[in-house]
Amino acid sequence: MSEALVEVRFKGARQEIYRNPRAIPLRIGDSCIVSADRGEDMGEVAHFPPPDFAPPSGETAREVIRRAEARDMENLLRNRSREEEAHAVCIGRIEARKLEMKLVDVEMQYDGNKITFYFTAEKRIDFRELVKDLASAFKTRIELRQIGVRDEAKRLDGIGPCGRTLCCSTFLRDFAPVTLRMARDQQLALSPNKISGVCGRLMCCLAYERSEYLQALRAFPRVGARVRTANMEGKVTKADIFSRTVTIRAGEEREIRVLLEEITEEFHRDRWVPRNRGEA
Repeated sequence: MSEALVEVRFKGARQEIYRNPRAIPLRIGDSCIVSADRGEDMGEVAHFPPPDFAPPSGETAREVIRRAEARDMENLLRNRSREEEAHAVCIGRIEARKLEMKLVDVEMQYDGNKITFYFTAEKRIDFRELVKDLASAFKTRIELRQIGVRDEAKRLDGIGPCGRTLCCSTFLRDFAPVTLRMARDQQLALSPNKISGVCGRLMCCLAYERSEYLQALRAFPRVGARVRTANMEGKVTKADIFSRTVTIRAGEEREIRVLLEEITEEFHRDRWVPRNRGEA
């Protein structure tokens, strides 16, 4: 029987896999104490991976130590207060040293043995002196971690154009490549305001339904193709998979929308090809 695994969620949507060798009874949403870098950390159970799940090559999952208690929650609140203090101190030192970086978030390990400062910057930053300043101020291990704008949005959270909490801060584990081609395949307006997320990059959700759109569009003539109906001939300017209609330009300014099934022929490879019930 394989050892039970637990996915634990921390501040800023950071998630990691842990082993549960002592079979500590846990449910999704429970807070727990886990082994961490030179100490202990505290997070919330987010998911139970399947038994056949294997951590990435070269990674060894740490262990769940115990369920969190009332005193742990009190300590967590104290840490949050210390994070605010650390944020203010770090901002002051960044300004004093005139570093071209933006502090995004501060995360203190549950036991206080480490404080991680997340920042964005357009280029590499020499922050060695800043680390010394922070280590002197807080007497603990300091880590500065440069992240991208998508990771910034994930840590800070927010509401997307759809009105829902950002995908990256809820369920997305990794950022998959998103391209303009995905927007074109779904016939979306290529206006940056329409297809960009709060991070300023293309919205991750552009990749979600692309395969379904491509599958549905196989039944349609491509945009730019010449087609015929019983009453007209023209060039396709738009295909609507939801209403199963095709917009055809029959003249300089004349556009007519017809049902897909009304198209009888499509010009293909120097000849007209009959269409059967709207399928190529």
